[in-house]
Amino acid sequence: MFTNVEDFQKFGKEQMDAANKAAATYTKNLQTLAAEASDYSKKSLEQGTAALEKLFGAKSLDKAIEVQSDYAKQAYEGFVAQATKMGEIYTAMAKDAMKPLEGALAKVQAK
Repeated sequence: MFTNVEDFQKFGKEQMDAANKAAATYTKNLQTLAAEASDYSKKSLEQGTAALEKLFGAKSLDKAIEVQSDYAKQAYEGFVAQATKMGEIYTAMAKDAMKPLEGALAKVQAK
C-alpha cells in the first residue's frame, strides 16, 4: 500500500485537506441556511402582522373571512416555497460537502 513514510505522510495530509475543505463548505452552507431561515421568519412575521391589521380593520364578517382566507393561502404558498428552497439548500449542502471526500475516497480505493 505505502512504500515509504513520505507516501504515508502525503496521504495523511491529502485526507486532512479534504476533510478541511468539506468542513469549510459545510460551514458556508449552514450560514446560508441560517440566513434563509431568518429571512423567511422576518417576512412571515411581517405578513402576519399586516394580515392582523387588515383583520382588525374589517367592517363586516365577510370581509374578515376574506382577509383570513387570503392570509392562509399566502402563508401556505410561502411555506411550501420556502420548504422547497430549504430542501434544495440541504441537497446542495450534502453534495458540496462530499466533493472533496470523493477524491480522497478514490485514492484510498486505488491503493
